[in-house]
Amino acid sequence: MPAVTCAIVRLSIQVVLYGSRTHAIDPVVEPQFAAAVRGMTSGAQLGPKLGLIAGNGRFPFLLLDAARAEGRQVVVAAIREETDAEMDRRAAQDSGVTVHWLSLGELSRLIETFQRAGVRQAVMAGQVKHKQIFSSIRPDWRLAKLLLSLRTRSTDMLLGAVAKVLSDEGIELISSTAFLEPLLAEEGVLTERAPDEEERRNIDYGLKVARAVAGFDIGQTVVVAAQACVAVEAMEGTDEAIERAGRLMETIEGEASTLERRLTVVKVAKPNQDMRFDVPVVGIRTIETMIRAGASCLSVEAGRTLLFDRAALLERARQKGIAMIGLPRAELKNQATGSGT
Repeated sequence: MPAVTCAIVRLSIQVVLYGSRTHAIDPVVEPQFAAAVRGMTSGAQLGPKLGLIAGNGRFPFLLLDAARAEGRQVVVAAIREETDAEMDRRAAQDSGVTVHWLSLGELSRLIETFQRAGVRQAVMAGQVKHKQIFSSIRPDWRLAKLLLSLRTRSTDMLLGAVAKVLSDEGIELISSTAFLEPLLAEEGVLTERAPDEEERRNIDYGLKVARAVAGFDIGQTVVVAAQACVAVEAMEGTDEAIERAGRLMETIEGEASTLERRLTVVKVAKPNQDMRFDVPVVGIRTIETMIRAGASCLSVEAGRTLLFDRAALLERARQKGIAMIGLPRAELKNQATGSGT
């Protein structure tokens, strides 16, 4: 592998793993690679243009920096109702990034923007709240036609249909983890503390519930206490579901009974997860939400869950004694069919 390519790969791993430095190259850590990457961000390219459909949160910025570290020129379709205004400032610092602001309802304009820019590959990154389908945003003729053609308006159905429209127009939607594989959770215990016996029982039960719920494309997260389901994620999102579980437990009067009230959060990918969109994500905000809600354990699916700001996330979990574990997909399948122990 050429030296410059090695530099890009190593730097891209560094960039996506340490979120606090996502907008700057650290010459102290990687002095021999800094000049090569600065050259790329000043205009030099190694690959075709990439379209980035940016939702909310830090996901779009992490993917943008990783793609730029690989030399890809990025054309950002920033969703006016979701994307952080920081995206404009990011583009102002890098001639390899252009930003176009679009409304959620402007599917035709999205396609035209990418086609004019010569984009043939695109990626979705960042949440677009599912509840927006009930908002006052007016879809253009293309999106309206798409919405009316759907049997259901679940996340997979909606985004899968959008992906099909893009493909028909010569734009391939690729996996949202294509540039962020180092961020995927690995198998095994991720924190200093492993789940205890009670938490493991909660995980075993929660996996069955979470897989069933995810199979209907309702949500990816359940919150469990004493092998009882306290909250199920739907349109509100993971953090809000955890908060709801915490509020519910706070309403219980008196001291704890023989059943423990500690919450365990179980997050899974869908049975047939399309890695192009709606990939499970955990960030520092999720850990902070767990702390406020009184949750002591988090289980995620290894290889299919992105961990943002990993170093800060794991340190915060350590400080509060939170256990985190990444389970292989085979174990999740066993639990979903009731054959796990």
